[in-house]
Amino acid sequence: MAAKTPPAFVQAGERDVRVSSPDRVIYEATERTPEITKLQVCEYFAAVGEPLMRAIGDRPTAMERWPDGYREGMRLALGPQDKEGDGFYQKRLPKGAPEWIETVKIAFPSKRTAEELCPSEVAALVWAAQMGTLTFHPWPVRRPEVDHPDELRLDLDPQPGTTFADALRVADVTRELLEELGLRGYPKTSGNRGIHIYVRIEPQYTFEQVRHAAIGLGRELERRDDGVTTNWWKEERGERIFIDYNQNNRDRTIASAWSLRARPGAPVSTPMTWSQLADVTDPREFNLVTVPELIQDGDPWADMDKKAYALEPLLHLWETLPGGELNFPPDYPKMPGEPPRVQPSKKVAEHWDAEGNRTES
Repeated sequence: MAAKTPPAFVQAGERDVRVSSPDRVIYEATERTPEITKLQVCEYFAAVGEPLMRAIGDRPTAMERWPDGYREGMRLALGPQDKEGDGFYQKRLPKGAPEWIETVKIAFPSKRTAEELCPSEVAALVWAAQMGTLTFHPWPVRRPEVDHPDELRLDLDPQPGTTFADALRVADVTRELLEELGLRGYPKTSGNRGIHIYVRIEPQYTFEQVRHAAIGLGRELERRDDGVTTNWWKEERGERIFIDYNQNNRDRTIASAWSLRARPGAPVSTPMTWSQLADVTDPREFNLVTVPELIQDGDPWADMDKKAYALEPLLHLWETLPGGELNFPPDYPKMPGEPPRVQPSKKVAEHWDAEGNRTES
């Protein structure tokens, strides 16, 4: 029997974080990247710790954990009852965490609460990586204002039949619209085919207002580019870029800046300037191997906190453009004004009232 590899230690700030099974292969080699071990993942998060802390420090953060590493074909569990997934979301801090790991109490739409990881130092990120975390999913809030988002997050999600180039085009239209409204957006690759755009906002709005702001912006983008959709039902989206407005709901998160993604080649959700983004042809070029060197040129999001914007220009679009309320995710309670939660192709009109409630089984 081969001898067990002794633990390694990764320095993160003033702490040395213990890493068990440091030679475990987390990502297999690809044509772009070599084999990547657990130790290298932990060292990566230490290397990007400063900009990553600017992005998610003091935010309630769910951990997307892949304890045995990622292999193509593996899948993420769909929920706590799904025991067949290879990876899973950890929303509550696991038992046995070091005493210096900090948490913050958050409330889910169901009214249940949890103590969630709240990174306060780089060592917390390395500890999470030691626990198998590849992707951090922070809420768009910072303690103590955990009920009032300080980020508007625009998720440009390419649908089947579209390309990264389509997402780039829509991102540039989004940039122009935001600038017209006096707002500044900060883009990043998603780590897959999409693009995320963040806007720092004043922490005075509800989650529902931020979601409505995203819908308003999405509807104006639909007017400017026929390759954009805000249709919730996949059967109605077509070959377009979906503006996933529901990512701004309570307990809805997207991969953080600088996070790894569970995909071949250890891609990174990479912050960029607009000019840098315009030059990207293949987002897979930004991965665990290449990104630490890019950071040496500076963090493109370093000044995001210098100015927080009001949402009124986007809420005006929500209030004035036609369309009304849109669907919430299926695990949400039925919301006021929400359309029926049934695929349009399966809807029988007489089974639903004017408020979108089912009247007949």
